[in-house]
Amino acid sequence: MNKLFAQLSLVICLCLSYNLNAQTTPKVLDDALRNKLIAAINDSRSFTDKYAAEVWLTDMSLRMQRYVKHKDDRIKILTILHEEAARVNVPPELVLAIIQIESAFNRYALSYVGARGLMQVMPFWLKEIGKPNEDLFDIRTNLRMGCTILRHYLDREKNDKRKALARYNGSVGKRKYPDKIFKALSQNWYRQ
Repeated sequence: MNKLFAQLSLVICLCLSYNLNAQTTPKVLDDALRNKLIAAINDSRSFTDKYAAEVWLTDMSLRMQRYVKHKDDRIKILTILHEEAARVNVPPELVLAIIQIESAFNRYALSYVGARGLMQVMPFWLKEIGKPNEDLFDIRTNLRMGCTILRHYLDREKNDKRKALARYNGSVGKRKYPDKIFKALSQNWYRQ
């Protein structure tokens, strides 16, 4: 789950044909995803199993050390990431892998197409959900939106991670991006 939901940038592929690299707003907005983002941005939850969360946080913090030097910063990102991944029933390690590839855990990452933050979320979503003043460089906002978008694509693709990741990245039908995520996942976040 590399990348802590980082770089939700190329994360929003509203339609099957929408490509984030085109740097345009999709012609037909996905109402179901918009509604999920609205619900997500207003939702708040915390860990349900404190002991399991502490074990996970310790392990992932050590793995994340090469990307984020300060322990307090790692724990903050990981805590929020774990909460947001659990909120939408997405493996937090998958989110870490996405963040590793999307932003290398740089919460201020800005892509050439305008995607922002850890998970590289496109800013037009903020207007679409009626929250134009939210900050996509804010860790919680970025991870909440990124995880919600990822969950939406997993549902849409009947939990086919390869297809959902391609949608997240705006590269439907291509394997390059999902393969990068799976490689990061197996090498850095699922490795025993």
